[in-house]
Amino acid sequence: MKRELLSEEALQTALASLPGWQLAGRELVREFRFDSYLAGIEFVNRVAKEAEALNHHPDLFVGWCQVNVRLTTHSAGGLTGLDTTLAGTISAV
Repeated sequence: MKRELLSEEALQTALASLPGWQLAGRELVREFRFDSYLAGIEFVNRVAKEAEALNHHPDLFVGWCQVNVRLTTHSAGGLTGLDTTLAGTISAV
């Protein structure tokens, strides 16, 4: 997958199909909530496997019963198809 920046139109189209994800500057962000701390850790482990398969790694912030995910393509300086693809994959985890 190419690491070219998404146009504003492409980004808005992608966001429409990614419930719960929000645009924050040059990142896609979402908070996931869990019934327990360990459920959040299990989620992080599943996300890590999916991210490794795409060779695209999100920033994951683990808290008590929550995980905050931040996606951007640092090498491109913003959002690319890799970010929207991984956001969709994470939503399905």
